[in-house]
Amino acid sequence: MELQTAARYRLLDELRGLDLISMMLYHGMWDVVFLFGVAQKWYTGRPGFVWQQSICWVFILLSGFCLPLGHHPFRRGAVVFGAGALVTAVTLLFLPEDVVWFGVLTLLGSSMLLTAALDPLLRRVPPAVGVAVSALLFWTYPTMNGFWNLPGGRLALPQALYASYTTAYLGFMPKSFFSTDYFPLLPWLFLFWAGYFLHHLVGRRRLAPLRRSVCPPLGWMGRHSLVLYLLHQPVILGVLTVAFRLVRAG
Repeated sequence: MELQTAARYRLLDELRGLDLISMMLYHGMWDVVFLFGVAQKWYTGRPGFVWQQSICWVFILLSGFCLPLGHHPFRRGAVVFGAGALVTAVTLLFLPEDVVWFGVLTLLGSSMLLTAALDPLLRRVPPAVGVAVSALLFWTYPTMNGFWNLPGGRLALPQALYASYTTAYLGFMPKSFFSTDYFPLLPWLFLFWAGYFLHHLVGRRRLAPLRRSVCPPLGWMGRHSLVLYLLHQPVILGVLTVAFRLVRAG
């Protein structure tokens, strides 16, 4: 599931670790704003949105880029998808008001499994074409917003498509659907594929500079990103709960 340490592209691990820290800070601020009631207009406005999107884009692109480096994409995809199901189950049981349906782990696991299954076909696509088309489709199909961007303008999608939780998994979410972390296949699969094709466009021979290390602790975090992702929110929530109780008691 992982490359041997001596053969790893350490800078990729470290970039993942840096993005993980950014995500932890973002989720910590989410707890402060929405669970502890400390209003922050910048966080709920454009700056917070840009911060959140930067984390997601890097994480998804990097996951697609790194998929060809692994030896067991089906197993990796199944593990990540299972972790996403675990997050859904835990939030449904203990935080039903903040439940996570089809979050980023479900997306990544699904994308890994689909890409592994379609790999023989995807490899026939010229990488430059794959990057360009994937980026275009990612921009074209913001399905969860109710329209597609077409050359002649926006095409409103039939509301009949937005029928159930099954369609929400694809991107057609009904009005009654709610999730605190929602990444449907459309359009995010295309961003994952942009990373996948970018890997093949760059080529394995050009990746040698990425073997060097700049910050080993970040690399350690990147190598253990799945475990840290699953553990970070309970830990942050526990620390913040104690901190706010101490502040209010004082």
